[in-house]
Amino acid sequence: MSRRVATLILFTFLSLIMCCYVAPLAADQADETNSPDGLTAEDVKNVDEDYFDLFRLFADTIDQIERNYVKPVDRRELVEAAIRGLTTELDPYSNYIPPEELDNFRTSIDSEFGGIGIQVTVARGQLTIISPLVGTPAYRGGLMAGDRIIEIEGETADGISLNEAVRRMKGKIGTDVTITVRHAHGGEAETVTLTRELIRIETVLGDQRNDEDRWDYMYDEQEKIAYIRLTAFSRHTARDLRRALGEMKLRGMRGLVFDLRFNPGGLLSSAVEVSDMFVSSGVIVSTEGRNTKKKVWSAQPSGTFQGFSMVVLANGFSASASEIVAACLQDHRRALVIGQRTWGKGSVQNVVELEDGHSALKLTTAGYQRPSGKNIHRFYESKVEDEWGVKPDEGYEVEYDAQATKAYLDYRRQRDIISAMQEESSGGSEQSDAGEDSGDDSEQSDAGEDSGTSKDNIESEVTNEDADEDSVDAEGSKKKDEAGKGVEDGDTQSSDKQEDDDGQEGSTQHKHSDEQDLDKNEKTDTGEQSPYVDRQLKMALEYLHENMDAYAKK
Repeated sequence: MSRRVATLILFTFLSLIMCCYVAPLAADQADETNSPDGLTAEDVKNVDEDYFDLFRLFADTIDQIERNYVKPVDRRELVEAAIRGLTTELDPYSNYIPPEELDNFRTSIDSEFGGIGIQVTVARGQLTIISPLVGTPAYRGGLMAGDRIIEIEGETADGISLNEAVRRMKGKIGTDVTITVRHAHGGEAETVTLTRELIRIETVLGDQRNDEDRWDYMYDEQEKIAYIRLTAFSRHTARDLRRALGEMKLRGMRGLVFDLRFNPGGLLSSAVEVSDMFVSSGVIVSTEGRNTKKKVWSAQPSGTFQGFSMVVLANGFSASASEIVAACLQDHRRALVIGQRTWGKGSVQNVVELEDGHSALKLTTAGYQRPSGKNIHRFYESKVEDEWGVKPDEGYEVEYDAQATKAYLDYRRQRDIISAMQEESSGGSEQSDAGEDSGDDSEQSDAGEDSGTSKDNIESEVTNEDADEDSVDAEGSKKKDEAGKGVEDGDTQSSDKQEDDDGQEGSTQHKHSDEQDLDKNEKTDTGEQSPYVDRQLKMALEYLHENMDAYAKK
């Protein structure tokens, strides 16, 4: 009887909501024959009755399931399943975020969380450190790439899932966590207690680090060519990028390689800020939705970085906010785009808090257009010949098949690993190099359900203006997983498999090159022998060498 009463209460509540929703509309139209949408007062009445009948159907269904299903069911699980069913009828980017996933969602937006600052994976059934993050408790404590975590707070880590490892190692800032690691070299076990701090995930990266383990953005000191890689568009990306560009300008930068490959997107506001750094006037992007007015963002002359030639690297996993930036720079002829056609995600999501902020609804409310007015979004029915995504400039398409993509990711992962600590180490661990074996399975582990990417940050303020959080929507997470991105403090890693249905669909429209990215006779710019050649980067450097002088004379 109590369930029936609860169901009737739910039904009454939903009915009251609809009355409150429709009543203002009816009042506004009481003195009008037709509404702006073409609805009469009679139409509004019919709409009210239709919603009433539909909500009654919904309430009756829940009541029948609760009372008569063969097994007991949880009412909240039923309602959440119904909400998820609603969003799946919309598009891949609209979804419901339940309370237990909200922290992960906020992490993806803010790129901040309380933790100790390590990237980990499950390699051959063991929790393994990919790399510490510079300046974090783990870095200062002497944890190194390749170390295996065998205990967390006295409990074994054998067979632990990545999600569970995240839960144990993260926590309130200022609290302690004790972990036991078995070092990669020497094999000795060491127990360290680290105090959690606010950890910020780096989104502005270079190609290699300097002696202090900081990114050195100057790729070619002699030619003054800088290389900057963005992995996402978070709240701090624009500020960190401006700092890096300012440093490079002081060092005489004449050319810039701006790498947006495998960047799944992020905040719309961040994409606008980044674009504005390189363009002094004109439209950056515009958005328009069914219930939102068209909004246009335009570049401002102040704070623009000019006087150097520029190339953007993009591929089939560059999406959303990264497409906004690439399209803006291409349309304004500020940069040459090299690589592959981008993913094709041209919609904006607004995050609506539910249950007083304990859950949320991420809803597609608008689409965006590039400065030229061309479409970016790849709709379900879109064909290869249709206009969507950002295409490389003519003659500068460089395709990577699955094997070449994996080769690049393996190479990139190894260069990103921090293999040696600073001299001062409170943990007393060895300061040896973790070597080639340290990252064998770091970002390419076959971790089953644990291979979905989740970035766990804290703060959650999201507005209409910066609500394009692609890195955490269903497709955005999938794209990032396929790309093999490493994430922090136990955040999960991706599988070796480089394509699924959506990823394959996003890449098959390109012509594939039979060329391999393996050339053991070539060397990197640092003079070190390398089995890998990044053909997209190589083409970018060749272009800059040929055009920097001409650009400087403009």
